[in-house]
Amino acid sequence: MGKGFFKVPPAINEPVLSYAPGSAERENVLKAYKSMYNSTIEVPMYINGENIKTGQTQTMRPPHDHQHVVGIYHTANKSHVEQAIATALEARKTWSQLPWEQRAGIFLKAAELIAGPYRAKINAATMMAQSKTVHQAEIDAACEFIDFLRFNVQFMTEIYNDQPQSTNATWNRIEYRPLEGFTYAVTPFNFTAIAGNLPACMALMGNVVVWKPSDSQIYSAKVIMDVFEEAGVPAGVINVVFGDPVMITETVLSSPDFSGLHFTGSTFIFKELWKQIGVNIHNYKTYPRIVGETGGKDFILAHQSADPKQVATGIIRGAFEFQGQKCSAASRAYLPKSLWADIKRYLLEDLKSIKMGSPEDLSNFVTAVIHEGAFDKITGYIENAKNNPTAEIIAGGGYDKSKGYFIEPTVIVTSDAKYETMCTELFGPVITIFIYQDAAFEETLQLIDQTSEYALTGAVFSTDRYAANVATRALENSAGNFYINDKPTGAVVGQQPFGGARASGTNDKAGSAQNLLRWVSPRMIKETFVTPEDYRYPFLD
Repeated sequence: MGKGFFKVPPAINEPVLSYAPGSAERENVLKAYKSMYNSTIEVPMYINGENIKTGQTQTMRPPHDHQHVVGIYHTANKSHVEQAIATALEARKTWSQLPWEQRAGIFLKAAELIAGPYRAKINAATMMAQSKTVHQAEIDAACEFIDFLRFNVQFMTEIYNDQPQSTNATWNRIEYRPLEGFTYAVTPFNFTAIAGNLPACMALMGNVVVWKPSDSQIYSAKVIMDVFEEAGVPAGVINVVFGDPVMITETVLSSPDFSGLHFTGSTFIFKELWKQIGVNIHNYKTYPRIVGETGGKDFILAHQSADPKQVATGIIRGAFEFQGQKCSAASRAYLPKSLWADIKRYLLEDLKSIKMGSPEDLSNFVTAVIHEGAFDKITGYIENAKNNPTAEIIAGGGYDKSKGYFIEPTVIVTSDAKYETMCTELFGPVITIFIYQDAAFEETLQLIDQTSEYALTGAVFSTDRYAANVATRALENSAGNFYINDKPTGAVVGQQPFGGARASGTNDKAGSAQNLLRWVSPRMIKETFVTPEDYRYPFLD
């Protein structure tokens, strides 16, 4: 056991590199991208520290070039999932007892590996496999992931330091135990940082993990596991399985030792998992922790006092970065009639300058959506808008999947505040705008609050502080992350803890100590120094 009250290195946010022409990072990431693109890899599962190959494989293809194969990955049958659970429970015997500073050292090392030797590799993998621009990959796969790892260690020490009061006669202390059993991480395609953080934050707190990444993120998930392995995560602590999500999940959730779900993905799937846990509740040794971040129908609201150019920039960045494939992406906007002409002009001017294509060309702002299913869903809504008298497409509306799943940044203007694309999460490069009468600002606040089942992010643009305050109060329950004079996406670890309520999730605020608290089970210990020897209290005399 360690002897000392150890202080960890102060957590700082990783600086975002520019990738400007002539920079070393630009050269390094393009070199890594070309190498990955022009080779094929085989990705095994990772169970008990061993690479598991089943012979049952699926291909990996870049979304922007879907005929090109960059590798294969092996998929699990039920026995592999059961093996992952068993080995995790065995690993828990030693991992849960490892001094916290040793766990901290592992994940701090992982952060520095990503910041240094793995930076180009993990960014290039994210660009190729998830079709992110280099800027989006740098923010996500490098910086945000590094931030999660660094700040989680700091948050862990803050949690451990939170202790109850004691007296001269008694010593009261809280022990933050890992959960009894094993945990389950289910991660999405759209953020490499989220994929890495969900299993890592649970493991940091002494838990053991079965991790099911998205089928569309396996290439960069392999890089994450390479980092974890090099950083020293012991065998069995984080076990990775690929394949049929229904079979994997049913096997995990049927185990009596299941103790927690850390999920990011669709609202429907999360509700189904919650339901499964409820059905199985009598089988579990403990009440499982359920943490989920799900969908969003995120809004931008402009007050008549707003700067039109700022609003237009917020719309373009908020709606079209990473093709709108962020749960926080702006997908509906409410703009005052008095500003609409100027905002529209700036929007159309900027959209004309946007280039679309492969992320290998660093001049492209927009690349491809993740797969054919997403492409077909999004373009279906675009076609509906073309044929609906209450909707007008003023920009974009084109698409092509012959080589990659490309959809133009699309702006729909509707006269119907409850038009389908104002209410439904599309998860693509489409934003729908409703123009309101300036005098109807407060009525529009009610409209925003009542339009969607989600409550993830939202933004208000206003130079009138009274109006900003009215919006902040009226939209209190409409967004877990609320932005004033900024786009509603781009939360930073340690600065803007992230999460939403209603159908958007459990709002356990990733990027803060609040999330880590979900992965421990506190034990209160009271030690009495002079123990009484007579049962009689003074009042009995």
